[in-house]
Amino acid sequence: MNENTEENQKENQKENQNENQNEAEVISEGTDNDENAEEPLIVNQNTISSWIPARLDRLPFSRFHVHVMTWILDGLEVTIISVIGTILSRSDVLGISDVEIGLIGTIYISGAICGALVLGYLSDKYGRRALFTKIPFIYATASLFTAVLGLNFPLFVIWNWFIGFGIGGEYSSVNSTVDEFIPSAVRGRVNIFVNGSYWLGGLLGASVSLLLLNTSLIGPNYGWRIFFGIGFVLGIGIYFLRRTLPESPRWLMIHGRNEEAERIVTEIEKKVFAKKPEVPIPEDAEPVVITPGFKTSYKLIAKRMFKVDKKKSILGLSLMIGQAFFYNGLFFTYALVLKKFYNVYSDSVGIYLIFFCIGNFLGPTILGQLFDKIGRIPMISGTYILSGLLLLATSFLFLEDKLNAITQTLCWAVIFFVASAGASSAYLTVSEIFPLELRALAISFFYSTGTGLGGIISPFIFGALVSTKSRIKVFWGYVFATSLMVFAGVLELFIGVKSEGQSLEKIAKPLSSS
Repeated sequence: MNENTEENQKENQKENQNENQNEAEVISEGTDNDENAEEPLIVNQNTISSWIPARLDRLPFSRFHVHVMTWILDGLEVTIISVIGTILSRSDVLGISDVEIGLIGTIYISGAICGALVLGYLSDKYGRRALFTKIPFIYATASLFTAVLGLNFPLFVIWNWFIGFGIGGEYSSVNSTVDEFIPSAVRGRVNIFVNGSYWLGGLLGASVSLLLLNTSLIGPNYGWRIFFGIGFVLGIGIYFLRRTLPESPRWLMIHGRNEEAERIVTEIEKKVFAKKPEVPIPEDAEPVVITPGFKTSYKLIAKRMFKVDKKKSILGLSLMIGQAFFYNGLFFTYALVLKKFYNVYSDSVGIYLIFFCIGNFLGPTILGQLFDKIGRIPMISGTYILSGLLLLATSFLFLEDKLNAITQTLCWAVIFFVASAGASSAYLTVSEIFPLELRALAISFFYSTGTGLGGIISPFIFGALVSTKSRIKVFWGYVFATSLMVFAGVLELFIGVKSEGQSLEKIAKPLSSS
């Protein structure tokens, strides 16, 4: 009798376990139920229904949303690297070679890749705010150490690697935070603008370089160190600007902290509607039903990207690789081109760079709204293809020696007026088209992979090409950059995602949704 009872209990336990396992399966579009059954992803069975995404998306753009838009650190850092090369090459400073100038950019980008992967993972695991508010400290500390302890080339690039590490984390942290707070109606233009504000940092760097790199005013071994000191001050300032921001309600929601998320959204609504007319939730909006407790991992994101969302992954990689090679190759060696081919030296580079940065900033600012009005696919493909063709035309003029320092700069300013909006749209794309649970990790993955394949090698390659003083060799480098941009633009036409005006949850259904 006891044996039969024990057997019945065991059978009941097995049945309950099977039922619980079935309840825990996440059935996402394009996924395989058997695979999910083998590797259960849900660890919490408390299903919730939430209006948080709909409440956030229907808010009018306000002063609160402006606080999220702080993204100028990388622009300052990249500008510093691009303009100090000729100073660092002096024998009375660090005495580095032209190839080593290109290598500085490569090492910086390698640090950014590592930072994106590590800090992007932590952002999905521990929260957007946890990383969003702390990353500026990493950047600031590394900038200070570069200024004080950059006594030779090895030490300089070591500390510069850590600067890149902090900046890499910014990419995933900033883009995921912006997307999850900004209303869907203006998400495209805001994301494009935020990534374009990178060039405000560039403009600051270019302007300050006119003073700091003027060796008749400041010794050559001190001006560039003050440059990095400014980066330290800016990093600390951005920390204080961000510390009042709350955690992302969307992140809290999928991690089982719905009450906290509701409270934050209510506070945001009070702030916004105190100065703006109240907007009701659209009638066609629906609540998101999820089962909190989703586990994030690199294994999961790889499985999602290469099995479920292959087309999206190919698109994201193409956009990222194209813009990374295009931008990093040209910009990190910008000052070197002016020096080698137009006899422009370090104390004057900032003048030309100011116009370059203005073009880069105005592009996203002016064109950004069209990504919401005209749509993602026509604007992304259009900016990529057009910027590639403009570079090709400029390359022919460069090859035939038809340009001078001023006209070369003006051509680049026009090219990057378009390309800057295109490059920003690459980050917009990868931040929108993957599920909430994997957003920061997806951004970091695509940034790291795209930048690794396109960004690490391009400064080194272009540095080597420019150092030869051969116009034909530099020309073919530009042609290759053109081909990558045009290819990515054409690919967008065929497999791009129409996401303008839609909620993030509709574009990519949360993996924990029921």
